[in-house]
Amino acid sequence: MQPSSIDQELKKKAQSRQKFMHNGQTVYQWDQTIDDVNIYIQPPKFVLKKYENEVRKQLQPGQPMPKLEIIIEPRHLKIGIKGNPPFINENLTSICDTDDSTWCIEDEELHIILQKGHKGEVWQSVFVGHDKLDPLLQQEIQKKLMLERFQEENPGFDFSGAEFNGQAPDPRNFMGGIKYN
Repeated sequence: MQPSSIDQELKKKAQSRQKFMHNGQTVYQWDQTIDDVNIYIQPPKFVLKKYENEVRKQLQPGQPMPKLEIIIEPRHLKIGIKGNPPFINENLTSICDTDDSTWCIEDEELHIILQKGHKGEVWQSVFVGHDKLDPLLQQEIQKKLMLERFQEENPGFDFSGAEFNGQAPDPRNFMGGIKYN
């Protein structure tokens, strides 16, 4: 039986970034792996290294260069420009491990990597009150995370072409749960 175009579309969407939109604009994009939740934001150009000389010319004498201020807490994330109110100041949907969470600017994009506090957990959204995954997409992401788990637990096997029939189990709790090294 051939997978339907809807199934293929959901599978593709589960592999790509999810968007959080507000007033018709993308505020951030995000995706998740078995270990991490990744947030992608287009930062203002004035914080990008490539525009540093241009920004310096516009500053008043003694005025500091604008710098990103990102504060990652176990259940909260603040993102903004130092000295200004945060752009994002939200509670996380679940807990993250702050010791292994980080951020960087790569290819002119702010990339925040939140290490999941509970490996294998499927996050419904990044922030409390933001759009949750629809049930069909959640199921596809659950399948994706299960395959990541199988690959991690069985490194000699190739699960790249594997598929699930029916509903995928919870990757965090399936067959006794995730084994930690």
